[in-house]
Amino acid sequence: MEAEAAKLIGAGLACIGMGGAGIGVGIIFGNYLAGSLRNPSASQAQFTNALIGAALAEGLGIFSLVVALILLFVV
Repeated sequence: MEAEAAKLIGAGLACIGMGGAGIGVGIIFGNYLAGSLRNPSASQAQFTNALIGAALAEGLGIFSLVVALILLFVV
C-alpha cells in the first residue's frame, strides 16, 4: 500500500468521529426536549447542561476533523 493511500484511509477513518459527534448532539437535544416536555418547570435549569454537553460533543467532532486535516496535509 502506498503512503498516500494510507493517509487517505486514515483521514477517512478519523472523520467517523464527526458523524459520532452529530449523533451525540442529536441524542442530547432529543433527550432534553423529551425531559422538558415532561417537566417544563425544570427545563430552564437543564438547558445549560444540554449546551455544555453539546459543546463537548462538538469539540470531539472538531478534534477528529483536525486529526483528519493533519493526516491529509501535514504528514
